[in-house]
Amino acid sequence: MDRIEERDRRFTDTESRLRGLMLQGLDGDAAAYHQFLKALSAHLRAYFRKRLFERPDEVEDLVQDTLLAVHNQRHTYRADQPLTAWMHAIARYKLIDLLRARASGESLNVPLDDELELFAASDTEAREAKKDLDTLLAGLPDRQRLPIVHVKLEGLSVVEAAQLTGMSESAIKIGVHRGLKALAAKIKGIA
Repeated sequence: MDRIEERDRRFTDTESRLRGLMLQGLDGDAAAYHQFLKALSAHLRAYFRKRLFERPDEVEDLVQDTLLAVHNQRHTYRADQPLTAWMHAIARYKLIDLLRARASGESLNVPLDDELELFAASDTEAREAKKDLDTLLAGLPDRQRLPIVHVKLEGLSVVEAAQLTGMSESAIKIGVHRGLKALAAKIKGIA
């Protein structure tokens, strides 16, 4: 539990620091705004690198496109709202735009609820999280683990995962549901 609390504390600290820099930038402090964009670019790079591991050349272009969108849309940020949600929406839409533009029959599955990952402290933190996830997944039976890996992590559709594993589409859906439930229980320390 300490690790989760530490991650949440880092997230809150990062949110506060970046939000403060953004607000100072909106008030005309060019140095604070420059610091905001520099710090944000590191977080965006880690966020996109994780999702575009098969296309590392696209990451830097996507970071720059997103920073430009942030700059152009900064007037839409509402100071009474968390910066995380606003930033995540921009980054996610830029990623979707890229995937649509480059689509060659690949599945599009960008999770809606992963704004914490946008503010990962570094690639090291992402690697540690992957190790933790791999350890948790290893404890699941194949009928739950494989659907989660293929649908939620690799972004395959239910149909594609069913074809790949030889399971029925309903078995894939049930496996994802029950597997995620089992993972949540393990994380909470119930299992």
